[in-house]
Amino acid sequence: MSEDFYCILRGEMLLAVKVFFGHDMSKILLVIISGPPCTGKTTFGKKIAREFRLPFISKDDIKESLFDVLGVKDRGWSKKLGLAAYKVLYYFTESLLAAGKSAIIESNFKAEYDSERFLDFQKKYAFTPVQIMCRTDGEILFERFKKRAESGKRYPGHVDQSNYDEFKNVLLEGYHAPLDISGKVFDIDTTVFESIDYEKLFETIRSATNDNSYSIHGLTKGKFGSFF
Repeated sequence: MSEDFYCILRGEMLLAVKVFFGHDMSKILLVIISGPPCTGKTTFGKKIAREFRLPFISKDDIKESLFDVLGVKDRGWSKKLGLAAYKVLYYFTESLLAAGKSAIIESNFKAEYDSERFLDFQKKYAFTPVQIMCRTDGEILFERFKKRAESGKRYPGHVDQSNYDEFKNVLLEGYHAPLDISGKVFDIDTTVFESIDYEKLFETIRSATNDNSYSIHGLTKGKFGSFF
């Protein structure tokens, strides 16, 4: 049989596999949720995960599991386990992408440190990245951070209550720049959580796999326009 025949047969078999499993490899979606502490990243991640029935990987969830096993110490220890948590998050993310699975990941990613890792993923795997950047008014965010730290609900291993000076400038800025990668970026103001239009957010994510252009939008009720 000719080489052309085998190429056609291989294509038909791949198509049959996609149809059988209900999965299109070109529609792999990686939702990347980022922003400073207390901007609502975990809340967004869980809501999106429920809506789309996707795995949700949170850096702080991993870090707190490490605390459970290795114990709680000081801020230096917290930072060390934070770095380990990033390693685990990236391991799970790459494993899912390699298996052709969509996912949602959440952390306070920094463009200057984390862009290179995601660019490497884009070289290796065919997926559509969607960044959701959470921002909050700086003064409100700083007060929100202190309230959480003193509430008794925050995992004690983070020792946030003794690190206000360390976090203050980051919190007052209220925003992190997006990763320097291709894909859509959506900017969400979480200063007033009640103003967020989740249905519009879900619909925007659905449409993202059909359009790989780069854009930035606000996603609050009555506001859906260019941010920059």
